Amino acid sequence: AGVRLSEAIERDMVQVRLTDAFRFVVVGSPDYLAAQGTPQRPEELLRHECFTFRMRSTGALYAWELERGRRNWRVPVRGGIVSNDNQLCVALAERGLGLAYALEPTVQEPLSTGRLVRVLEPYAPTVPGFFLYFPSRAQRSAPLRLFIETARELAVKALRSGDALSRHPSPA
Repeated sequence: AGVRLSEAIERDMVQVRLTDAFRFVVVGSPDYLAAQGTPQRPEELLRHECFTFRMRSTGALYAWELERGRRNWRVPVRGGIVSNDNQLCVALAERGLGLAYALEPTVQEPLSTGRLVRVLEPYAPTVPGFFLYFPSRAQRSAPLRLFIETARELAVKALRSGDALSRHPSPA
């Protein structure tokens, strides 16, 4: 069994929803935006300090994915810090050091307190959420059924707290 966003799961696998749909958002602190300006279009991110992700599978830097209507952008943002830890990127953004790309549920608290502000909100892509997947032949297993129940509970807690699931930056 594994956990992925639904669009990334092979068709011959059984999918079990773990979380509701959510958005990926660009966030920055009010101080950073006051000093550096607020980007109005995806291309403007190229002129900002952005905390980037290195893809574990390929080693390539992750291009932030944005969308509006039927148009999609893959912005090859750059910055002085490359990480695969979303919590670190959000913490640096809160300190006014640049912009972060995050799962919206993981940044609800700093957004609600005003420590972070959404940037380019009309371009925030929505994804169907995280799903547990497994081969259909394993569906009747009692241990798997118990694992699914536990995974659902833990996924919701992790997403709300900004923990484990937030370490996967890519919506694809």
